Amino acid sequence: MMKKEMFILLTLFLGCCNFAFAVEYKAADGDSLIQGDRRIRLNGIDAPEFIQVCYDINGKEYPCGLKSLQYLESLMQNSDISCDCLPEPDIYGREICECFADGVSLNRAMVFAGYAQTYRSDKYADAEKSAKSEKRGIWQGKFMRPALFRALERVRQNAEK
Repeated sequence: MMKKEMFILLTLFLGCCNFAFAVEYKAADGDSLIQGDRRIRLNGIDAPEFIQVCYDINGKEYPCGLKSLQYLESLMQNSDISCDCLPEPDIYGREICECFADGVSLNRAMVFAGYAQTYRSDKYADAEKSAKSEKRGIWQGKFMRPALFRALERVRQNAEK
């Protein structure tokens, strides 16, 4: 075989191998990602839970948790994802990170679009203020704060036991 043909075959083989071992990031919900066995919590934001519903400006119920997940997925689509993580995981073993899609902060974008709110941080307070004033996402109507929703779900589940 000629050197050029060998080079092409080797390049194709290595490209296939690298692709086979690449592990994609996937959105688990509006504030969490999964990459293989790695679980990531987006730092400084809190999005509605997957099963959570909210109410639009007309008082009509809509699946805001699902919408939040779908928006995060759309931000990640066809993008190079990278994350800057804190050194210690949270109490559930998840890495706490700010993640980026082609250099754009997913954390900030979720808050700015109104699909998440700030959480234990004021880093994205300006983005939340903008979303509130423009009535984007969850700010268009009424919603329960995700942390309160989780707490009430735990109480409900314990009462059913």
